[in-house]
Amino acid sequence: MMQSIPVYDICSLSDVRQDDLLVSRFAPYLDSHKKLFFPHRHSFYHLVLFTEGSGSHTIDFESFEVTPGQIYFMIPGQVHSWHFEGFTDGYIINFSEDFIQSFVLQPAYLHNFSFFSGSLKDAVINLPKDSFNMVRTVLENILTEIIKPATGGSDMVRSLMLQMFIHINRLNANPDVSIKPTYNQTLLKNYQNLIEQHYIDIKLPKDYAELLYITPNHLNAVCKDLVGLSAGELIRNRTLLEAKRMLVNPKLSISEISLKLNFSDNSYFTKFFKKAEGINPEEFRKQILKN
Repeated sequence: MMQSIPVYDICSLSDVRQDDLLVSRFAPYLDSHKKLFFPHRHSFYHLVLFTEGSGSHTIDFESFEVTPGQIYFMIPGQVHSWHFEGFTDGYIINFSEDFIQSFVLQPAYLHNFSFFSGSLKDAVINLPKDSFNMVRTVLENILTEIIKPATGGSDMVRSLMLQMFIHINRLNANPDVSIKPTYNQTLLKNYQNLIEQHYIDIKLPKDYAELLYITPNHLNAVCKDLVGLSAGELIRNRTLLEAKRMLVNPKLSISEISLKLNFSDNSYFTKFFKKAEGINPEEFRKQILKN
């Protein structure tokens, strides 16, 4: 059983590395990092393309079947584990936000890509054959730049990564580039960004509505219309996800987690968790660490 949930940075996993980047074929990376089969967090962005293998991988407590041609993306802070059956190979890239941001002028550029939003429905993609071949070629070219450094190598790697990101992002994007996000879509995105920043210290939709200069009723109507959830549910879901992430660490007591998530007392946190999950936090922890 794990003693605690580790948080890995790129340096702690480095085999072939430059700047804030690690690129490798997946099989040797996996062989060198047996500990990554257990739940862990990353402090960096992370992607894997599977070219062969089977089994499953779990991101934030949702499990996905491994299939050749599948690529998945993760953002810092998400909890992840693997369970493979037999030989598994592909490609892996770990990189910091600064590695890409230093190359582009637009702030928070990675947020433009749906697969880096933290939404699992956009983060795991089974590539069509043509896209798979294109992405695999790009990853081979990136590996060549890493293994055989040349002038401007880091910038070449960045440009290849951006080419891959843009191509994959287009797979689910509206083909009519003239269609701009509606006001309500932009409003929802801004609300979700605010929740990500403040879910620990701001718990009520009315306080977010004030930050967005709209009424609570308007905010609630937008959320229900676009995602089928109330404004309050979006806050609670984010709090619940962080509670689950913390519960993977057995060194954190339930009381400590309650305090970190800014609940008034341990009893209130336990009631909140059980109402959402049907089991109390300690039972959830036992189930996760038993697997």
